[in-house]
Amino acid sequence: MRFPDRAWRAIGGSAPPTEPIGIRAQPSPMDDLTAHAALGLALRIGESMLAIGASAADVTATVLRVAAAYGLTTCQVDVTFTSLMVSYDREDAVPLTAMHTVRTRGMDYTRLQGVTDLARVVSAGGVEIEEAHHRLDRVVSAPRTYRRSVHALGWSGVAGSTGILLGGGWLVALIAALTTAAIEQSMRVLDRRGLPLFFQQVVGAAVATGVAVLLVAWQVDVRSSLVVAAGIVVLLAGLSLVGAAEDAISGFPVTAAARAFEVVTLTAGIVVGIAGVLDLVQRAQVPLSVVPGSPSTAPFVVGLAASAGIAGFWALASEARPRATGLAAVAGTLAWTTFWAASELGTGPAVASGIAAVAIGFSGELLTERLRIPPMLVAVCGIVPLLPGLTIYQGLFAIVVDADIEGGLTALVGAGAIGLALAAGVTLGEYLGRPIRGGRDRYDRRVRRRATTAE
Repeated sequence: MRFPDRAWRAIGGSAPPTEPIGIRAQPSPMDDLTAHAALGLALRIGESMLAIGASAADVTATVLRVAAAYGLTTCQVDVTFTSLMVSYDREDAVPLTAMHTVRTRGMDYTRLQGVTDLARVVSAGGVEIEEAHHRLDRVVSAPRTYRRSVHALGWSGVAGSTGILLGGGWLVALIAALTTAAIEQSMRVLDRRGLPLFFQQVVGAAVATGVAVLLVAWQVDVRSSLVVAAGIVVLLAGLSLVGAAEDAISGFPVTAAARAFEVVTLTAGIVVGIAGVLDLVQRAQVPLSVVPGSPSTAPFVVGLAASAGIAGFWALASEARPRATGLAAVAGTLAWTTFWAASELGTGPAVASGIAAVAIGFSGELLTERLRIPPMLVAVCGIVPLLPGLTIYQGLFAIVVDADIEGGLTALVGAGAIGLALAAGVTLGEYLGRPIRGGRDRYDRRVRRRATTAE
């Protein structure tokens, strides 16, 4: 029964509460064994999604939806980036609580699609708990989609396409691709030896800058700064910038802070690697220069093809299947077309990038569920062509080599603004697309409102 407004005012309140809080636990209709199995399934699905880059809001909503499919309607979920805890509260017994530590495995779109497909089937009902566990076992233990050589080809393709997008020729693209292959191999070896990712980023950035120095020393007629910029884009593309922004906007400050700190730390590794090599070069008095270049200056057709290549190769490197790779390439062309149109209207790089990101997030939310492809694939792959790799290098070059601290900081701040615009734009586009998507959207909104109280 709802009290009238005058009753609430009589006891000192201005209006009745808009959302229920402190709800009392209800009697559990399930036995302990079944409840444990259902809770474990929901926890494993959430852990798998979080480990391969899903946002906290998506993880929480999926866990609650899976648990509710088996009658666990009073669950609480707590996501802290490196751990996931689910608790089932019941009136007639001690609450059931389980926690898993999440170890990041890197982006794997094929595995992410398998987990989300299973969660969708479970939510629809009709799948026994034990059968769902077996299906999840097959998904998470499946071998990689491609061989290691295909994975390396994807990274090299991203770098080569980036070199073309920034205005370099085929020679720049070839050198950038070979340099990125060397970076990928170096980071793979260091990862096997257990070196933290921060130092791997330092080494990767140093290798890219070192190749540019060798090109200058050997007097190779090539725009060496574009080789460095392509390497930076590859190193930046693996960071969870979009996930951090989405978590912050969705009401998950703890997880957002953890993701953002990781992004800042790994970006600092890139800065240290580049700055260290540039400092050594300056002391050796090797004449370096940064040539102007930007995606906004590339011809439209060239930018369109290069953006499709960047997004498609990035999806390939992230274990996406051929159909998903093709969709990622389409997302890259959409991002470039929107960015180019916004730039032609006179907007700055940050604003144009943000507008393109909104279009990508909106399209991904509308189309990918029908095509059975994770929205994150469209969002992340679509914005990779717009990452500010050259701007970061220009800023560091101005500070270390030209001693132009003010100009360098201005360039770095501009690069940060582009990154934030991309992340926020994708998140805004996804939210604009959800009311139009239909299907479970009304239920998802209720679940997401519950999810935002988890932290």
